[in-house]
This record gives sequence, C-alpha cells and structure tokens, in this order.
Amino acid sequence: MPGGAGVRRPDHPTTTRPPVTEGGPEDGPPSAGGGPPEAEPGSRQPGLRPADGVTADAVLAPYLQGQAGDFLRSLRLHREHSAPSDANGQGAEAAARALRRSARRISGSLHTFRTVLDPVWADHLRTELAWLSGTLAREHAYAGRLTRLLEALHQLSGAALPAARGTKPTATKSGGAGGSGAGAGADGPAPDAQGRAALGVGAARAGALLERQLTLARTRAHSAALQALGSSRFHAVADAVALLASDVPLAPSTTGRGAEALLEPAERAEQRLIGAVAALPPDASAEPYNEAQDAPWHQTRLLLRLHRYAHEVVLGAADPVLTGAGHALDLHRDAAEAAAAAAAAARTPRIAPATAYALGVLHADQRHEVEAARAVFRETWPYATAMTAP
Repeated sequence: MPGGAGVRRPDHPTTTRPPVTEGGPEDGPPSAGGGPPEAEPGSRQPGLRPADGVTADAVLAPYLQGQAGDFLRSLRLHREHSAPSDANGQGAEAAARALRRSARRISGSLHTFRTVLDPVWADHLRTELAWLSGTLAREHAYAGRLTRLLEALHQLSGAALPAARGTKPTATKSGGAGGSGAGAGADGPAPDAQGRAALGVGAARAGALLERQLTLARTRAHSAALQALGSSRFHAVADAVALLASDVPLAPSTTGRGAEALLEPAERAEQRLIGAVAALPPDASAEPYNEAQDAPWHQTRLLLRLHRYAHEVVLGAADPVLTGAGHALDLHRDAAEAAAAAAAAARTPRIAPATAYALGVLHADQRHEVEAARAVFRETWPYATAMTAP
C-alpha cells in the first residue's frame, strides 16, 4: 500500500499454521503490499513502531489517495457494467463490492486519524461514505442471507429446495437445535424421525416463503442503490473523493511531523478493540437464543475493522494475525442476521404449523452457528491475555 514503506513493527515468532482466508467476502486485502509473518496465537503483543525519518503526511496522504483512486476506478467499472449489454450483471456486482471496499477504508481511516486531518472535512466525508457503503451493501447482504438459509434448510431436511443466487456460505451443521421464539423447534441436537418428517413437509414451504421475502427485500435494496447512485448526494460524494485523490486536507499541525503522529490514533483504535474483546460476555453466561447478546460482538467486529484499516495505513498491510478472528466475526454476523430473518418469516400471519416448525428449527440451527463462530473467534484471537475467562 502506498505510504506504508519505512514503518516497521516489532519482530514476532512465526508459526506453521496454514494461512486463513481474508475475513469476509467483501473485505479483500489491500491493493498492494505484503504483510509481516503470522504470529502464534496468544504470543503476539500489541503495539506499532515507526521508522525514523518518515513523516505522517508521507504515510497517510498516499494511502488515502490510493484508496480514492480505487474508488474512482471501481465507479467507472460499475457504470460500464451497468449498461444493458451486461446481461448477467456480475461485472457490476464485482465493481460494487470494490466500491464499497474503498469507501469503507477511506471512511474508517478518516474516523481513526481525524486528529491529523481537517476535522470538519473528515467528519462530513466519513458520514457520506458510510451512507453510500451501507446503501450499496444491502442488496448483497439479502442475496447472501437467502443462499445461506436455503442451503441450511436443505441440509437440515434433505428436501429439494430452490437454489438462490449468491455466494455459497460456509456449510452449516446437519442438525437443528431446540425450540426458539421463531416457531416450534425440535428437542435435542437434531430432529427425531417424526420431527424430520414434519421438517420435510414444512421445509419446502419455508424455503418458498424465505425466497419471496428476501427476494423482495433484495429488489427494493437494488432499487435504492440505483436511486442513490443517480442522486445529487452521490455525485457530491464522488466529487469529494476525486478531490481527495489529488489533495488530502491535513491539519496544519500535521505537516512535517513524524510518523509518531499516526501512532497515537492507531494505538487508540487497537486498545478499543482489545477492550471490547475483554468485555465480551464469557461463554458460561451466553444464552443461545438471546439476540440482545449479539450487540457487543457486532461492535467488536466494527472495531476490528477499524484496527485493520489503521494497520494498513501505518504498516502498509493488514495485520495477518487477525485474519482468522475477523473471519469468525463475519460468520457470527451472517449467522445472527440469518437467524433473525428466519424468526421474522415465522411471524408471518397464517402460515401452516409445519412451515413454522421448519423455520423454528432453521432459527435454532443458525443460533448454534452463532455460538460456533464465537468459539472460533476465541480460539483464533491472538491477544490471549485480553480474553475474558469463561
């Protein structure tokens, strides 16, 4: 990543663990730059250290300009592939993902490094990029959620269900768990013979109901995205990013300062993340069907993302030791939102009992996926001493 050269981190022991894929389908690695060696879980110590003779503006400005350039290239590709001649729309989808990726990185960096930037400008552009990224993400989220739920229903029941369009999610368990607020569930780790028969009856209808609801939501999200991309608000955002590609409004006190000026905000982002992880409720107090307990995990995911972006700015690459933990939090978010969608479908008026039963088992299965993702996160989190003991 431009601007990362010259900033180094302390050496850490290497490991023979195989590499883990980047966390989440929407958050690929930075456009350039390699990373330092991966550290053994629990052995890594937090902290960043700059090299001598590198100024803050020589690190931050090129990074933001590079992301702005990526944003503008993605926007051009999105416009090209949104033409009627692009029948399958895959090019537009890929460009939209890249557009969101750049928007998130710019917005996150403006948030973390606000003190070394023009604060009024940074706050305004960050707000607008967050709006854009959130608006564009909804269509992809609904498509992925539908795919996940239909494949989970198929694995739970063995019934032939319609295939949803989207990326195949991580495989779910082959058994559903106990009853939930979404509808009648099954007792035990998997439905018995009678329960499986009832599940088979309701699974097809449950799948069709989810298909209707989530496809409608996706269509509305697509229309909202198209409306946003044609709005004056979006054109103002694009103009601001185009200016950013050539000029980064730094705070007057930043010019000429050493890279240490970036360390304080970057370390604050890291400490907020570590504090959020330490405050996560221990597994012993977790309630599988208490969705209110998801909030601190979602907040931790956002803080981890901000830390990753700050690491990219200061060191030129994402921190590889957090890849597994980030992926686990992405899976946690996906499972929690899928469970909520199943529960919402089960509240549809006048659905058949078998349909409600299937949705209840599906909700229970996804809540167990939430628990599994939390366990994976705890296993892959590198700051072992910061974890709350169960």
